[in-house]
Amino acid sequence: MMIKILGSGCPNCQRLENQARQAIGELKKEDAQVEHVYDMDKIIAYGVMSTPALVIDEVVKSSGRIPDVEEIKEWLQ
Repeated sequence: MMIKILGSGCPNCQRLENQARQAIGELKKEDAQVEHVYDMDKIIAYGVMSTPALVIDEVVKSSGRIPDVEEIKEWLQ
């Protein structure tokens, strides 16, 4: 499973990454890999116009907001 955080590295992007890592840990998803994508061309290629964004297995799950850990866990199951 590949999880991508799309964003510039701002505090909201970092918070989203922390939320995703917490959800992964709580679900014990050892196969999950987290990548932070900073390149704006790559972010735009996902159709994302507002960051931070969360992509799970190449599907954009959220954009422009920080979902809570429980919501992320639902997407990971």
